[in-house]
Amino acid sequence: MQGEPMTSLISAIVWMVLLIGIFYFLLYRPQQQQRKKHEEFLKNLKKGDKVITTGGIIGEVKQIDEKTIILKVCETCSIKVLKPSVATYYTEEEKSQS
Repeated sequence: MQGEPMTSLISAIVWMVLLIGIFYFLLYRPQQQQRKKHEEFLKNLKKGDKVITTGGIIGEVKQIDEKTIILKVCETCSIKVLKPSVATYYTEEEKSQS
């Protein structure tokens, strides 16, 4: 009878550690890797790249500052957006879909 409470306590701790491990590998770690990949993408941006913002605006990088990017969206129009709002490169595949 004296061993039962200790066994259930150890069992509860093992389950808790297992759940934390599952949470880490299924949720936190992939999100962390995705964030690092996006930061690397932003570091590698250069003038002339065609990009899409998270709001769906397509433009060409005209100027890059520390926190902002100026996008040329048409011949006479440029907009300033925050760097993290640039989602991805604009590719030829996306042109054919629109």
